[in-house]
Amino acid sequence: MDLLPPESHTLLVVDDEPDNFDVIESMLRNQGYTLHYVANGQTALDCLNTVRPDLILLDVMMPGLDGMAVCRQIKALPQGLGVPIIMVTALDSKQDLSRCLEAGADDFLSKPINWVELLARVRSMLRIRQQYQQLMNFNAELETLVQQRTAQLQAMIDRDALTQLPSRTRLLQATSMALQSAKSSKEGAEERAIDTPASSYNVALAHLDCDHFKLVNGAFGYDVGNDLLKAIAQRLQQQLRPGDMLARMGGDEFCFLLHHLDRPAMLESWTQTVFDSFAKPFRVANCDFFVSVCMGVALTDTATAQPETLLQAADTAMHRAKQQGKGSYQLFDAQLTTATRDRLALETDLQRALEHQEFVTYYQPIVRLATGQVVGFEALVRWRHPERQLVSPAEFIPCMEETGLVVQVGLVVLQQACEQLQTWHQQGAPDLTVSVNLSVRQFDSPTLLADIDQVLAATGVNPACLKLEITESALMQDAEAAIAVMEQLRSRQIQISLDDFGTGYSSLGYLHRFPIDTLKIDRSFVQQIHTGHRNHQVINTIIALSSQLSLSVIAEGIETSEQLQFLQVLGCEFGQGYLFDKPQPASEISLKRPPSYADLAVSLLEAPTVPT
Repeated sequence: MDLLPPESHTLLVVDDEPDNFDVIESMLRNQGYTLHYVANGQTALDCLNTVRPDLILLDVMMPGLDGMAVCRQIKALPQGLGVPIIMVTALDSKQDLSRCLEAGADDFLSKPINWVELLARVRSMLRIRQQYQQLMNFNAELETLVQQRTAQLQAMIDRDALTQLPSRTRLLQATSMALQSAKSSKEGAEERAIDTPASSYNVALAHLDCDHFKLVNGAFGYDVGNDLLKAIAQRLQQQLRPGDMLARMGGDEFCFLLHHLDRPAMLESWTQTVFDSFAKPFRVANCDFFVSVCMGVALTDTATAQPETLLQAADTAMHRAKQQGKGSYQLFDAQLTTATRDRLALETDLQRALEHQEFVTYYQPIVRLATGQVVGFEALVRWRHPERQLVSPAEFIPCMEETGLVVQVGLVVLQQACEQLQTWHQQGAPDLTVSVNLSVRQFDSPTLLADIDQVLAATGVNPACLKLEITESALMQDAEAAIAVMEQLRSRQIQISLDDFGTGYSSLGYLHRFPIDTLKIDRSFVQQIHTGHRNHQVINTIIALSSQLSLSVIAEGIETSEQLQFLQVLGCEFGQGYLFDKPQPASEISLKRPPSYADLAVSLLEAPTVPT
């Protein structure tokens, strides 16, 4: 390592004999060092701040403070840190030299001083001094860098990088302070015997989530999505009251920290103002985006809640609001926590049920209404719980849809239904069909076609006798992609039914676009069918259009003979419902004596007129 120029180095010589300084000065005269001389130890200590030496040559034997004591004191001072000290001594015993090193000396010179030895030791110590200074400079730069990086990280923790709003961490900190302040205020009021209003809420969190925001990212890209989030943040900031805080929780979620809600009406008014602020579109990337939000609010009037608990409550209320639909609002109460825990327990039970093969398939007959002949069955999933017996599908199917478990369970039902259909064919009913429902998630599954091919190959069933029931909503999410999948299914000779027709988009005009075979009229139309009712005309229109498009029609939910008679007169070809039979396991269905509803069908056909 190269030394700095000699003129950059300052040497301090401490010796009670000036002649010794003269000797040293003469030896180093041509080296360019700056030399300072003091005659005693105390003066050396006093001049450290002014001289700022890079090296000290210190005589051991001096009156007053000897070299050992001076050395110890210099090393103990901040300004002496890192300054090398060469002890100059006539002592030459190992014990004396050891004492010098113990006092803090870095090196020593023996008297009389040799010029070559002096120069070598001075250069060596100055090199050490320079290395030390470079290390100190590096440490200082590193410390500055660490401080800057720490500040950056703290800013990242406290602020959302995209919107510059406070982060979740900062929100929790502010909530903690607000709760503590509210608690102190309440305790102070109690000490002064001041009654606080029963309806006063000290702190509240309002958790917002944008509805279907992923569609924006998917259709326009993340840059546009980020710009839209910034625009949403700016608009939400306009709803801040003095002292309140708005934070971004991540993704498309935001949260308000609200103070001093003296009356419930204040919260209601503020909430409505937030919802109203989304009535106008957001202008981003030369496009107008209409955005709605769901909101969950958690209140505390006890000032005893923890920030995380309050935020969790607001999040729970927000998710319940999302379940209610776009633009919904939910105020947290204890029942929501119970419902959430029950929901988590249900998810766990469903996963266990799949692993333990607790899902079974029941079959409901599909009847030709004119003759009462059974032409097929609809496969319906049932959960045979080890303790609760049969669990209602209405209880667990929505949960399976939301968690995605419906894809795996649906594959189980498809496997069981195809195996049973193959058994019925081998028992002498080769024309019997089985209908299996496909949920929206199943229809969108990238492995749908491969899964179906695997089941067909494993069971050997005739694919022409398999019907897959698809809802309108599954088709209309991406019509072109849906048509492509349906064409693939039709190429395998699988039939396709449009399930719950009339409850979704209810557009008769798009039917010709989809390669479907059957329409299933939703039970809600059948249950209210009678002359003069609009459902009578709707069903009549559906049947007439289906006839023109060469589609068969199945009416669901037939429960009374009057409903059956109306459908027969309107020309509906097929039907199913409790009037004929409820869903039952395959073990209770015998093809040796197949169920027949001919008597019921014939008696109704003999009726002279449609009942009024």
